[in-house]
Amino acid sequence: MEDVTVDSGPITPRRGRPPVSDRQRQRQRLDISRHAVRLFAAHGVAATSGEQIARAAGVSERTLWRHFPSKESCVEPLLTQSIAAFRAVLHAWPSGVDLTEHLRATYQPALDASSGGDAEAVLTVVRLTHDEPALRAVYLVLRERAEDTFAEVLAERAGGAAGLLDVRMRAATMSAVLKVATDDLARAVAAEGVTPEALRRHREQLADALSPVTRGL
Repeated sequence: MEDVTVDSGPITPRRGRPPVSDRQRQRQRLDISRHAVRLFAAHGVAATSGEQIARAAGVSERTLWRHFPSKESCVEPLLTQSIAAFRAVLHAWPSGVDLTEHLRATYQPALDASSGGDAEAVLTVVRLTHDEPALRAVYLVLRERAEDTFAEVLAERAGGAAGLLDVRMRAATMSAVLKVATDDLARAVAAEGVTPEALRRHREQLADALSPVTRGL
């Protein structure tokens, strides 16, 4: 019996949308977050639907829910900005330099040009967390996760493990100080806008409050 070779013809290129890069995904999440915060600020969380957020952001509801498990979690990308800037500065903390000096010299609370002009949106959602319990829950979860990073850096300075009670307590205190200072900045900016003086006060307040936290490491 002869072998029969079947000519399947030329391979047809696979159709459909090209894969989305991680950078594109993050950019889209941030854009959705901006629209969600704007709607939450204007109408409240309860009166804002996922459909409204998707329509404002120019995406389908399917895309919205692919990025976020709930409408409240849409604020995560902006809230993360208020934490990520401090975390980055903490990671860059040079050995032999006091943390307060390092903060005064380098810390920018994700509100400069590198934040893409999101200063008002970041601080708006921080203010919203005080009146919207669902948003506050998202904010507190993000801050709790950040404590792991804080503990790792502090443990490295202390020459111990990140799970040590003293280190964990210092990391939790650091997170609380950052939250209070950011809340104070959000209130100040609501009254006077994002000004160099407001940012300077925030930086000084944070540096002074964190001085006892790292003492003795």
